Amino acid sequence: MPRFMTLIRVDENNIPEEAFGPEFEQRMNALFEEITKAGVMLDTAGLAPTSQGTRMTWSGGKVGCTDGPFTETKEVVGGYSIIQAKDKAEAMEWTRRFLEIHPAGVTLTAEVREIAEDGPEGQGGPGGQDATKAPCP
Repeated sequence: MPRFMTLIRVDENNIPEEAFGPEFEQRMNALFEEITKAGVMLDTAGLAPTSQGTRMTWSGGKVGCTDGPFTETKEVVGGYSIIQAKDKAEAMEWTRRFLEIHPAGVTLTAEVREIAEDGPEGQGGPGGQDATKAPCP
């Protein structure tokens, strides 16, 4: 079964703290329990704020480093998950359910991408046999 990585993007400067009450945590825990029991969830975590990160860039034959926060970026990766699903449509359905748990005042973007298991031309790679688009649920 293919694996998918979901990257959760968020504007870390515009997250209303009051939006995340105990009900949110209960809903999230219930979904994580369900997805784990279904054998789909392989790994997930939130990431520390960009103020604690360093961005490394390869350009002009040199490595450059910039310490966070990264103010020039509106959205940053705030978390991720790695799931194993029968296809992209199933991965997108789990991601839709994850997004819908969040309060209406929070804006998140989830990027769902299949992990290329067999290299660039193999199954799941760019141009591979399973490089299909699933409809947005």
